[in-house]
Amino acid sequence: MALPLLREELALLAGPKLADGQPSWTLNDPVRNRFFSIDWATCEILKRWSLDDPDAIVEAIGIDTTLQLHTGDIEYIIHFLSDNQLIQPQGADSASKMVERLAKQQGSWLKWLLHHYLFFRVPLIRPDAWLGRWQGIADLFFTRTFLLLTLGALSFGLLQVMHHWDTFFASLVDNFSWEGLASYGVALFSVKLLHELGHAFTAKRYGCRIPSMGIAFLVMWPMAYTDTNETWRLTSRWQRLHVASAGIVTELIIAAWATLAWAILPDGPLRSAAFVLAPTSWVATLAINASPFMRFDGYFIVSDWLEMPNLHERSFALARWRLREWLFDLGEAKPEHFSTGRERGLIAFAWAVWIYRLVLFLGIAVLVYHFFIKIVGIFLFLVEIVWFVALPIGHELKAWRQRWSLIRIRRRSRLSGMVMLVGLILFILPWPGRIGASGVLRPAEQWPVYAPGPAQLERFDLKEGAAVSAGEPLIVLATPELQSRLAATQARLDRLRWQAASAGFDSESRTRLQSSQDELATAEAELFSVKEELAKFAPLAPFSGHLRDIDPDLHPGTWVGRKEKLALLVRSDAQVVETYLDEEAVKRIQVGDRGLFIIDSGSGSGLALTVTSIDADTSRVLTAGMLAA
Repeated sequence: MALPLLREELALLAGPKLADGQPSWTLNDPVRNRFFSIDWATCEILKRWSLDDPDAIVEAIGIDTTLQLHTGDIEYIIHFLSDNQLIQPQGADSASKMVERLAKQQGSWLKWLLHHYLFFRVPLIRPDAWLGRWQGIADLFFTRTFLLLTLGALSFGLLQVMHHWDTFFASLVDNFSWEGLASYGVALFSVKLLHELGHAFTAKRYGCRIPSMGIAFLVMWPMAYTDTNETWRLTSRWQRLHVASAGIVTELIIAAWATLAWAILPDGPLRSAAFVLAPTSWVATLAINASPFMRFDGYFIVSDWLEMPNLHERSFALARWRLREWLFDLGEAKPEHFSTGRERGLIAFAWAVWIYRLVLFLGIAVLVYHFFIKIVGIFLFLVEIVWFVALPIGHELKAWRQRWSLIRIRRRSRLSGMVMLVGLILFILPWPGRIGASGVLRPAEQWPVYAPGPAQLERFDLKEGAAVSAGEPLIVLATPELQSRLAATQARLDRLRWQAASAGFDSESRTRLQSSQDELATAEAELFSVKEELAKFAPLAPFSGHLRDIDPDLHPGTWVGRKEKLALLVRSDAQVVETYLDEEAVKRIQVGDRGLFIIDSGSGSGLALTVTSIDADTSRVLTAGMLAA
């Protein structure tokens, strides 16, 4: 069969050696500024493309090299070239085919809107000529002298931050205001602009062309970008690593010098600006750009370090293959062959990326829902969930459906199906779980010791935390008024008793006997009342426990006022936890259920609890004030 014609403007460039030691080449499409890394066999086929005969190409390669290919390899290359539009359109219907391909790529207006909502770029400038004019000055930042100065600035700045950490942290907290957040936003924009210039100048230093710089929007969030696709021309992976890491290095340099400026400048606007730049650069670099889980700088650094272009796609394909083997034992060939250690690392990396993206996209979806108009927020939330979560799962289920004839006859498939069914049932069924709530731990009994009235402290020998037995005196108070009433009542009672005892000696006494007995009974009752009142000024412990919250100013001779709290007697052998539950949770518990109380600080062991009572009515007043927090 005749081979299709390659596009004449394509360029074949030398590339770095691959991980297995074979040479590689880079196929450049200058119209779209796209690059394709190809292996030795593909390069040999393209070199002999002019033979225009698959059999002749295979025969020539077998004679000239040690490769042993077949015509199926040529057909694979034809599909590759066609799918990536690297061949010349041929035939009378070529124009219509190109229109059909374009329409298929663009899809419906809804697909276009979804794509451009999720991610789109706005090129703003063509900086290549400008970068060339300033390259001489930028080269100063690539010298060993500047590196040593930066390391010195970093060391001294971090040392000063450690010595003045309280001031640094206080400044960080003070900037969490609308004005502070605005300053962080300006600093972040400035840092990211310099970040992209770091990429651009480094790529330009190695002879790459920078066709455009601008703003990219990821889920409507603006980010600067630099088109550094030309770095695929570089044959040294170390040079590509330098370009990929230039943005992170630029931000770290800014952070180092900003930290030093904060440490040595006096208080004022310049020191405040340096402070804002320092944490912004550190956080933006380490938390965002260094992550390999998204297609940021960290991803390209790891890809170049491992010499694995398209790291995400290749690790995902390997992880999906391994998942199918775990579930169904299909015995399919691996997408790629690696050493055992690298294969396990790539699979673990793929799962880490999936989990990270799931959490990230769910978070973005929630933010979009809350920060947009509700009807728009709901739509965008659904877009996030469908596009980033449901669609990848649907693609994998589609791959299972294509293999269904093989899956259903495998023994491993039936076992996996049973496990998934049980897991689904366990997930759907409303299994009761633990109920968590905040509670207050208090003694089962506590008895406050008050002064019944104005009195003077006569005796108080107990200290804070002292153990007290039931019936033991706690405190003795003296009250002159009651004591004088007691003496008067006792004297009157003694007189009336004497009169009652001598009533039989004369007729007058006998006639007054009844009235004297009534007065005697009244005096005895009054004496009993006074003694009861006095007993309140010498309270006895109603139960065994410990004294707490003793007023430290108490000592014999001190006067206390009415209802003044003197101490608190608490029972030590029993404790109670009070908590409040909502109406759904309270239906799931009953008296006798077990619980566990853990102190907020996490110190000590948990206390085993048993539910002893449940209020039947809604609480309208908090009996424990601490629960209001």
